[in-house]
Amino acid sequence: MNPTSKYEFTIIVPFFNERENIPRLEEKLSDYLKKSLCRSTCVLFVNDGSKDGGEVLVKEACGRNDHFHYISLEKNTGLSGALKAGIDHCQSPYVGYIDADLQTDPDDFDLLLAERENYQLVLGIRTERKDSFVKRASSRIANSFRRMMTKDGVSDTGCPLKVMQSSYARKIPLFSGMHRFLPALIQMVGGTVKEIPVRHYPRTAGKAKYHLANRLVGPFKDCFAFRWMKKRYIDYKISDSSLDKKES
Repeated sequence: MNPTSKYEFTIIVPFFNERENIPRLEEKLSDYLKKSLCRSTCVLFVNDGSKDGGEVLVKEACGRNDHFHYISLEKNTGLSGALKAGIDHCQSPYVGYIDADLQTDPDDFDLLLAERENYQLVLGIRTERKDSFVKRASSRIANSFRRMMTKDGVSDTGCPLKVMQSSYARKIPLFSGMHRFLPALIQMVGGTVKEIPVRHYPRTAGKAKYHLANRLVGPFKDCFAFRWMKKRYIDYKISDSSLDKKES
């Protein structure tokens, strides 16, 4: 049996070459599990093909913590692939996401979880971002263009702190850049979205995986791909079925 089915809330932590951050992640997440707003919470680490030995540290952390679990992908797929793999392997009613760099605080999950029953996606807005000017500026440009193209009304889709109703999260299609469009995708499958301010911190260990080119060029291209997909998206609802009817 998938152990995440025993929990109300699963926190997905995708990681790729974040060895230096793993000890601090273990400490912060284990502390949060003791006081989570949900009555039962677990962590699912998703190793996205790391080559720096971080997978070994995560396995050791899972051995020390009963509520820590992990999956490892055969090769690096990017953040979207790792996040979708985590979603697909979660069986708890609610699923969350946080980056392994800990630029957001696990304690702020409780701010989002307070609205988990009212919205299918609750995401943070990074207040007083502790990033470089170039990173903040490029993010602002990309967010503005994305809002214009998707009409999702979200100001900070890149905030790495989110809570979703799992039944809706599983409906979203996987494609490169999916993580940037979670609000628009949740809306596309019939869900609602709310933003809540959360804290933000500078990266203290490891190296950022995004730079100016993949923070601007990639998202611009992905916006057009999203528009194409949205026009052709098919949703269906079952009106009747014999599959769940008992034989007389």
